[in-house]
Amino acid sequence: MATAASPAATSGSGSAAAGEKLMKEEVLPPTLASNSQPPNLLDGTTRLYISYICPYVQRVWIARNFKVPIDGGVPAGLIISSCFRYQNLENFLGQGLQDKIQLVAIDLQDKPAWFLEKVYPPGKVPVLEHNGNVIAESLDLLSYLDANFEGPKLLPQDDPAKQAFADELIGSSDPVIVALFRAGRAAAGAGAGGDDISELVAPALDKVEEALGRFSDGPFFLGQSMSAVDMVYAPFVERFKDFFAAAKQYDMTQGRPKLKEWIEELNKIDAYAATWGDRRLQIAAMMSKFGLEIPVA
Repeated sequence: MATAASPAATSGSGSAAAGEKLMKEEVLPPTLASNSQPPNLLDGTTRLYISYICPYVQRVWIARNFKVPIDGGVPAGLIISSCFRYQNLENFLGQGLQDKIQLVAIDLQDKPAWFLEKVYPPGKVPVLEHNGNVIAESLDLLSYLDANFEGPKLLPQDDPAKQAFADELIGSSDPVIVALFRAGRAAAGAGAGGDDISELVAPALDKVEEALGRFSDGPFFLGQSMSAVDMVYAPFVERFKDFFAAAKQYDMTQGRPKLKEWIEELNKIDAYAATWGDRRLQIAAMMSKFGLEIPVA
């Protein structure tokens, strides 16, 4: 996949109404390549090693932003006024775990030797450096963040039906992702069009549409609140939605109103929207990955 520098000087959502600032802007670090000096490795600082264009990274980055510490308490009625977005909570309490987990962006096409030698020899991201340990793999990291850092839980704690459904959806996420990548490769073929893509992705997307209707108390997989399930699926689903629209003018949300609403609601959450950066860079990276040279407006 194509590399990308820091997508913007700061990270924050532009989806909020005028005057409503839901997350403090974060200054994003530059991408470190083979000629870059390392940070002070294993010095007690908690670091999340990322790539700005990797959907697996994005899963963990969203969780890191979402887990707003509640050290100072929550004013009465705060969450009720925005029950499934935590927007007002973020307004009062700042910026998730941004102060506690430092981002370090790695150029995956030109990796620093120190990253391979001293941090994670397999050279993949996301990787978390915490308390002298190095933890990898996005699903494992979601569980690790939930167990080891304060803030809202990423999965329901007191609803057995939602707990079981979350386990089912996370366990069955790979076939959806595989279908999306298969359709991406097909889109790169000569003469491929929207009908070809639809044939490959429709069964997986229809299952997503059905799953989004399981609970009627909100637009997310588990109802009213974004959860780890949304974090697992969204970086892939929305990334391919943008890619197919740009490459083949194919709309994945057509005929899937719940999928469309889900994406719209996710982008109202700063913890999520702040992880995208410049969408044009994301689309360009996808074009490069699948060997397409279609210009991005």
